[in-house]
Amino acid sequence: MRTKTLKKNRINVITLGCSKNVYDSEVLMGQLKASGKDVVHEQEGNVVVINTCGFINNAKEESVNTILEYMKKKEDGDVDKVFVTGCLSERYKPDLEKEIPNVDQYFGTTELPGLLKALGADYKHELIGERLTTTPKNYAYLKIAEGCDRPCSFCAIPLMRGKHKSTPIEDLVIEAEKLAANGVKELILIAQDLTYYGLDLYKKRNLAELLENLVKVDGIDWIRLHYAFPTGFPMDVLDVMKREPKVCNYLDIPLQHISDSILKSMRRGTTMEKTTKLLNEFRAKVPEMTIRTTLIVGYPGETQEDFETLRDWVKDMRFERLGCFTYSHEENTHAYNLEDDVPEEVKMQRANEIMEIQSQISWELNQAKIGQEFKVVIDRKEGNYFVGRTEFDSPDVDNEVLIDARQTYLKTGEFTTIKVIEAEDFDLYGEVLA
Repeated sequence: MRTKTLKKNRINVITLGCSKNVYDSEVLMGQLKASGKDVVHEQEGNVVVINTCGFINNAKEESVNTILEYMKKKEDGDVDKVFVTGCLSERYKPDLEKEIPNVDQYFGTTELPGLLKALGADYKHELIGERLTTTPKNYAYLKIAEGCDRPCSFCAIPLMRGKHKSTPIEDLVIEAEKLAANGVKELILIAQDLTYYGLDLYKKRNLAELLENLVKVDGIDWIRLHYAFPTGFPMDVLDVMKREPKVCNYLDIPLQHISDSILKSMRRGTTMEKTTKLLNEFRAKVPEMTIRTTLIVGYPGETQEDFETLRDWVKDMRFERLGCFTYSHEENTHAYNLEDDVPEEVKMQRANEIMEIQSQISWELNQAKIGQEFKVVIDRKEGNYFVGRTEFDSPDVDNEVLIDARQTYLKTGEFTTIKVIEAEDFDLYGEVLA
């Protein structure tokens, strides 16, 4: 006997993985709503759509576990139908159909019209920029391109997302205007590779021109750049960053490694010397810029000497923001032909060592901010604190500013100016300036 009664025909969309998946779920939900469907994000619903991630082992495991969890709910009568979409489904559809056959249907990353049809909805081409955003109301992701043409040896993204395909500037401006009309104040530009933007459409790297168009959108205060590939980075973007106050002094540029032999095997198309020169040019041109990067340790063939080269370089470069991941051996990638020869415990030890160094750097950089004033956007209230971010911080991955809610009332989504009164490794404490 079922004790739980779910609202009939309510579609619950569950998102796993990166911000690009968040965006795709929001587009799906916008389409469903336009077809008159009752749709929610990660709440209760009798029809479930799981938007999966297939990037690395941990993400794949989480996706499979989530599918199994909802299959159990289906068997128990708690949900009626389960559909699976996204990167895991794109990459392993035949395996999944064999291993978990009682999922109602599997869809890949480019099969939105088919998924909508299965959910009883029509795909509407005219819905440019119509999304049901799932992020806090003050910021939203703006996906400016899909897919990737880079040949990186360790990366499975081209297998799941296909070739690079830029979205036209005029469509992105329409989308930004609609987001601004709904109260969004910060756009986080995402793609597998921002650096490549425009090459397919305009025959040139056109990120700077896109930014010049987006800064004209009323209501948008901050525009943030995520996932720029270092090779071929269009330096005119820095001119726009310097000139336009709306473009945050922030750049996420995943560098992955710095040892020349590892970079070569990774097929990154660069060297330690070129990368260091590029970063020095960034800092010379926009001295106030915060650079975020991500690194991979334990790549096949990474010797202790390679690791020490990376470790010493991290100490020298003093990145404002840094994340470090252990290498994941992915089928059908170029690196899968290599022997995954760095033991798991060595990978973890190396990642921890890098993050300890970064923690100290971050602490020192944050100490220097005590007494300084910053413009901060308030994302949420948590316990006794309002939690905000400066222009140098992206949601979920970077530092936060904590403001005592017992002393000051602030509105979520609003900007305020604070003075830093205390600092830890990854958090600043601020008081609001009257």
